[in-house]
Amino acid sequence: MTNEVFFQNLLSHADVTINGSRPWDIQVHDERLYNRVLKDGSLGFGESYMDGWWSCDAVDEMINRVLHARIDEKLDLSAKLAVGLKIGASKVKHLFNRQSIDRVTKDVPFHYDLGNDLFESMLDKRMTYTCGYWKNATDLDSAQDAKLDLVCRKMGLKPGMRLLDIGCGWGSFMIYAAENYGVICDGLTLSKEQSALGQQRADDLNLPVKFILKDYRLHEPEQPYDRVVSIGMMEHVGPENYEQYFKSAYSYLADDGIFLLHTIGSPNSKTETDAWINKYIFPNGVVPSMTQIGSAAEDYFNIEDVQNIGPDYDKTLMAWNDKFEQNWPQISEKYGEKFYRMWRYYLLSCAGAFRCRDLNVWQFGLTKKGAELPLCVRSN
Repeated sequence: MTNEVFFQNLLSHADVTINGSRPWDIQVHDERLYNRVLKDGSLGFGESYMDGWWSCDAVDEMINRVLHARIDEKLDLSAKLAVGLKIGASKVKHLFNRQSIDRVTKDVPFHYDLGNDLFESMLDKRMTYTCGYWKNATDLDSAQDAKLDLVCRKMGLKPGMRLLDIGCGWGSFMIYAAENYGVICDGLTLSKEQSALGQQRADDLNLPVKFILKDYRLHEPEQPYDRVVSIGMMEHVGPENYEQYFKSAYSYLADDGIFLLHTIGSPNSKTETDAWINKYIFPNGVVPSMTQIGSAAEDYFNIEDVQNIGPDYDKTLMAWNDKFEQNWPQISEKYGEKFYRMWRYYLLSCAGAFRCRDLNVWQFGLTKKGAELPLCVRSN
């Protein structure tokens, strides 16, 4: 059996055809693809796409179908040893691995300091680099505003409250909360690019928002915060640091406060990192499972509420990709064609993983153990 026949038989379980005519079919442009994937697994598959060895109009749907088909469960032992990883399925739920303070100060800027122009080309007007909330939204801007407002309402924000944002990015949440709810915000980030642009935006609006370039484990506030929020940060923490993460949030929060945690979630507690995602997108980390979150938080917090908005990330990622492709001509000279293929593969493969429910997005409403239940923390 040739490698092409082997791969076609494998992909047939997902109704994906090599050189087929449907948008999710794979077009092979270089026959070396098969040996490369057999040798390097998902890393070879992603790098082959970057190198132009194969193409697919709908990478998102191809990944969705491959993940749904659970191809690895259909392989016999010899085939599993040969393939190593799911063909075509960048298992993006294994985005992250261990994160010491020394490592995280290098790994976070690797992605988030790529260039503000890149992120401006694909994100909403507020530069919100997390899942939008599409329940009543019709476009990316309204979906992100709806998500930010949902978080504000769950925390019951009121004018004059002090809030800490752990992993604040460009400050989209802090600026929204300060503008619309009158709160005073501090934000922790390790990205100089994010901090500089975010602080400029906040200062231009004369808002009480301060960016702090510091790891969450090293912050020393003068007094506890009324509210703590962390949106899209826990994915960078790593299992060995989960308890410290919750301990830190606990120490920063007033006794009657609320901690709102928004994170990508995995349906299982595996911790291996996909080689392609690890090398090119998010070095070193793990997407947490419900079990891991509950275990790490149990000595510090009551979980008052959990909401899963995972399917909304599929829509968000597709909207990001649409904007990225529309605006690509303005930044193409700076980044180049190989980067374009890498970024497109990243966004669309992640969309496919959320579409097949291989990944979730959870929002947790947390209060300190022994605190009274606030009325505002429930899902909307």
